[in-house]
Amino acid sequence: MALLSPHLPVYVAFHIVIFALLDVAVIRAGSGGSSSLGLHLQPYDLLYYSGVRAYFGGEWGKAAELLEKSLLTKETLFKVRRQCYDECENAGTNALHRLGNEAGNLWDLWALDWVQQKAECLRFCLGKSLSPAALLPVSSDIEYEFGSRNPYNFLQVTYYKLEKLQKAASAAHTYFVANPSHLEMRNNIEKYRRMEGVTQDAFQDREEDSERHWVLYDSALHLEASADWTRAAEKWRECVNETLRQTEECRVQCDTSSQPLPRDRGEESVHGAFEKAAALSLSLLSCHQSCVTQVSTRPGRVSAHEDLLPTQLEHLHIAQFKAGDISGAVQTLRSLLLFYPTDKDNLDNLQLYSETLGGDTESLDTQPAQEIESYVRRSLQEKKLLYFGMENLDLSFTDPDLWTPEDVVPESLRENWRAEKEKMNERMNKGEQEEDVDDSGFFAGGTVPQKGVTITMDDEMMNGTNRVVLDGVMTQKECDTILQLASTAGSVGDGYRGRRSPHTPHETFEGLTVLRAAKLGQEGLVNESDAKLLHELGERARTLLHSYFRSPSGLYVSFTHLVCRSAISGDQEGRMDLSHPVHVDNCILEPETKLCWREPPAFIHRDLSAVLYLNEDFDGGELFFTDRDAKTVTARVTPSCGRLVGFSSGPVNPHGVSAVTRGKRCALALWFTKEKHYRDMVRLFMTDRYIFFKQMVTKPRV
Repeated sequence: MALLSPHLPVYVAFHIVIFALLDVAVIRAGSGGSSSLGLHLQPYDLLYYSGVRAYFGGEWGKAAELLEKSLLTKETLFKVRRQCYDECENAGTNALHRLGNEAGNLWDLWALDWVQQKAECLRFCLGKSLSPAALLPVSSDIEYEFGSRNPYNFLQVTYYKLEKLQKAASAAHTYFVANPSHLEMRNNIEKYRRMEGVTQDAFQDREEDSERHWVLYDSALHLEASADWTRAAEKWRECVNETLRQTEECRVQCDTSSQPLPRDRGEESVHGAFEKAAALSLSLLSCHQSCVTQVSTRPGRVSAHEDLLPTQLEHLHIAQFKAGDISGAVQTLRSLLLFYPTDKDNLDNLQLYSETLGGDTESLDTQPAQEIESYVRRSLQEKKLLYFGMENLDLSFTDPDLWTPEDVVPESLRENWRAEKEKMNERMNKGEQEEDVDDSGFFAGGTVPQKGVTITMDDEMMNGTNRVVLDGVMTQKECDTILQLASTAGSVGDGYRGRRSPHTPHETFEGLTVLRAAKLGQEGLVNESDAKLLHELGERARTLLHSYFRSPSGLYVSFTHLVCRSAISGDQEGRMDLSHPVHVDNCILEPETKLCWREPPAFIHRDLSAVLYLNEDFDGGELFFTDRDAKTVTARVTPSCGRLVGFSSGPVNPHGVSAVTRGKRCALALWFTKEKHYRDMVRLFMTDRYIFFKQMVTKPRV
């Protein structure tokens, strides 16, 4: 029988047994710790649950204390893990060094020796500061709560109740950074800015340290836009270094926290010590790889920024070149080629540098940055092991990177891998594709099936896709009727949890739904014929837009909302805000990247949007459309009685409403869907009811 290669035992031991058994040791580290739990860190999930319970019980002081403690405890827990990782980095090194030097079959014993020494060090270190309960993993729900910064949402209200406005503003700002579409929080922040005792220092992101690479990313983009290439290059270099640091911090948390078996392989399906060791080691490596996704996901976003590190290097290379730092540009380009070694553009650029620099061999021979080289080498080795686990040990693994070379993937997995990579490429290019193409299924230019209705503006006049303005949809008498209904029955903050000014503090908001109008009509508080007209206007708009946009499928009313926005007297000077900020109706617009995320809380079922105006006796309040940067205005529509604006609800039609600076602007907002199960069931009930009512009126009495 052939002898084993002297390097094979080291390879197997290091990548299979060592990591895995270390994980087992760390999982059990708390079981023998000190019984004096009062000196140990408490579980931050328990503190959070207790704080939320106090919040809903109106115990504001207790809620603030517990919520702040949960945030501090989580931060401290991560620091303790990092400290213990550093303290135990060299534990068992003497045994580790013997792995490749000992003859015979003792490698497994030296591996176990190294693991035990490392585990003992970590167990002792973590046990000094953490209670056994604090060592346990938290639930995915808790991870989501902290990931979405919901503790700061509770803290904002809590500090407001305690009249600690500076702290309330700080919590509001921190929450809003990760939830920029939360209009109510935007409104709160505007109010805090005008309150006495609240300084500009309050509006700092309390989580900035853990998301600093995004701050640097945005700053670098801003410097690029200003053509300040020297400073841009410096900022991109900082951004790359910070991204690497954040990734390393994430990996440390993987190494020092509990690692469960892979989700698709329960305890009962894993047999023998080596199989369990392999399963745990693959779980650890999968956690390492997931750090790419975690670091590449902006606060408040569900989807990651694909190819974040290569993208930063590409920006850095361009900035260095334009700033005249050719040597630095060559090094960055060589670093970028580690990710994409056959990329034609980068190879052409390298050839261009070779011709430009001529005899400057020192600059041309500049090697890739060492930290990037180490990052790529380590990542590729992890991927090889994970793909081996997929092929032979039934592991599920989703590669987070687009740059993974094909030869890393086993032949039996390559077909599925190529399909997944293609999907990732499609997502990456989605922004550019959607900017030019509207995939809503609507095709503007159909007929208008109502006498007296005219097309005032079409796609060409509105510089967009699937947009239209129709006039004559309502008579002046009908407008007056619905205006009177709004004045009589409209509720302050309707649809926004009763918030009087949900979009801007300079305007009040009133709303009325079809259901509420019908109930008031039934109770005799408003004319039932007026409520019926409100109901019928939605159907009138649906018929017109269904025909004009030539929808091949059915079109259903999803929601109807009568809304009025009134300027607050004496509160209009120097306004810079909008009556309704720029947004997209069925996805979350990210102006910085020009992407639109079809994720909750967006109403992803909306396909077509419309606004039916009731009056024009006010100042401001124009509807405007923009590009996906939310700044470049492409069309404006001035409201008037009976004017209907229709447009597809997707990312080709970002829109907002300019400030209403005098008077009251009233309109009927309508949303339509092609999916039958999202139709407005209230509307169906009202339709049946009105038909029944009509039959009762027209039937002769017996």
